[in-house]
Amino acid sequence: MGEGTRQAPTTALDSELGLAVERAQGGDEGAFANAYRIVNPGLLGYLRGIVGEDAEDVASETWLEIARDLGRFHGDGLGFRGWTATIARHRALDHLRRMRSRPRPARLEADVMSLPATGDTASEALEALSTDQVLALIEELPRDQAEAVLLRVVVGLDGPTAARVLGKRPGAVRSAAHRGLRRLAKELTGRGRERNDR
Repeated sequence: MGEGTRQAPTTALDSELGLAVERAQGGDEGAFANAYRIVNPGLLGYLRGIVGEDAEDVASETWLEIARDLGRFHGDGLGFRGWTATIARHRALDHLRRMRSRPRPARLEADVMSLPATGDTASEALEALSTDQVLALIEELPRDQAEAVLLRVVVGLDGPTAARVLGKRPGAVRSAAHRGLRRLAKELTGRGRERNDR
């Protein structure tokens, strides 16, 4: 199998999400709440990386659109996470366009794809940090790398799905995520050495 076609295995959580979405499309409000519970934490982390403190507002707009258009969605749990990330990204970019009249620090841009093998130094180091620390480090990355890392690590999308969200080729996304994680690992290693030298 080629690099760009490798699919991540469906997780139990994605299976649960797929069933919840199917029931929610039939009008089951409890199932919609379950889908929200599964998806929202990663979606909110992704939005924090793009719009910062306005993430909650953009997430609310995103979920309103998801609820409105739920009947149009076709796919499984992983597909639903990709679909919701695409909607969130569009709402975030709209929000940033509206905010251009007010000067703000530049946030993330777009690109993304595959992560190095599990157990790599960058992933282990990121797991040891708080969410705020991780997002602060990710914000220092170039926008293409930052959004790639957010979609792969925070939202948990596989490479092809993340590429569809960003409208890029899988290879470009994979490369951006890899460069971003390498850069984060280097930054974390440097900060660790500084602490040890004190």
